[in-house]
Amino acid sequence: MAEREAMIHVRELSKSYSRGGETLVVLDRLELDMEAGRFYALMGPSGSGKTTLLNLVGGLDHPDSGDLWVAGENLSELGDGELARWRAESVGFVFQGFNLIPVLTALENVELPLALTPLSRRERRAHARHALELVGLGDRTGHRPSQLSGGQEQRVAIARAIASDPKVILADEPTGDLDRASADQVLELLQRLNGELGKTILMVTHDPRAADHAERIVHLDKGRLERIEETRPAART
Repeated sequence: MAEREAMIHVRELSKSYSRGGETLVVLDRLELDMEAGRFYALMGPSGSGKTTLLNLVGGLDHPDSGDLWVAGENLSELGDGELARWRAESVGFVFQGFNLIPVLTALENVELPLALTPLSRRERRAHARHALELVGLGDRTGHRPSQLSGGQEQRVAIARAIASDPKVILADEPTGDLDRASADQVLELLQRLNGELGKTILMVTHDPRAADHAERIVHLDKGRLERIEETRPAART
């Protein structure tokens, strides 16, 4: 399999939290590279650092030490304002709980984060419509979350994540609240976004069946890389 440029480049990355007067080491001098255009699943026992790493890669938190390059930018050197601008342009987030605004339509929910971009109102609306069409919900633009199934809500959330054409999609237990059929649809959609649009995807999951939809599974344990395994041949080289 041909190697590609690293989209995520982690060197000596450490992160700790204080809890009850004690210091909890979550990431311990982590070393890791993830290639552009691949679909990765991130697994490990509770406390292994999966969600912490996802938050750091997404610029939602700062490391204590080490270097973290994502999409060509060293996040360790960015201030809060620079990080917010980079995040709006480079990363799309998908969460377990959908995080849709109940009073807004699907189209309005997808369009909302684009307000942070330089796009005009007409461009934002066009991007949102296109994203909903990509996830198979072009006929649900006027529906509110309460009028959608759980699987459809998560697809709206994915449309929201891809509307700005980010380089990286970060998904935190995206199928955790879904039944198996809906979960499979969401995972197949993520595979399609990876395969057809070349999106780099990093998904935290505890479900081995969900992880099998990825190309590679990154196993963490006690804040360090344990191993990386391939689950399927890459469709693209």
